[in-house]
Amino acid sequence: MSNYNWCHGPVCHEQPTQSRVRGSGDNKVLRTRRIKQDSHYIRNSIFSYFCNNKCLFDYLNKHVQAIAAIAPRSKALETPIKVEKTKSQEYRMRYNGNDYDKVPYISTRTTIKSVDNDNG
Repeated sequence: MSNYNWCHGPVCHEQPTQSRVRGSGDNKVLRTRRIKQDSHYIRNSIFSYFCNNKCLFDYLNKHVQAIAAIAPRSKALETPIKVEKTKSQEYRMRYNGNDYDKVPYISTRTTIKSVDNDNG
C-alpha cells in the first residue's frame, strides 16, 4: 500500500504554485499534489484526499448533487431537549454623573440539555 494519495481536487493541477511544477527544461508541467499518509490525523480525515481547502471545496462544488444522492434526506432530524433558565442577581457599577452607584442587575442564563429519549 502506498504512503501517498493524489489530491482529488478537480483543478489542483492547474494552480500555479512551486510545489506543483515538475519536469526539466521546456518539458515542465503542473502536477496534482501528493498527500503523505504518515500521521494518524491525515489518515483518518478528509485531508488524506485533498491538499488544501480550495481543492476540497472545488471537489464538493463539482460533485454536490452526487454526494447528496448517496444518503438523501426527506425529513428534518430532531433531538429532544430540555431548556433550563436560571436567574441570578448581580451588581454592576453605574456612573451617575458624579460617582458610581452599585445597581442590582438580574441576569438569565439559558442552558439547553439533550434528553435521553430511550424509554426502555
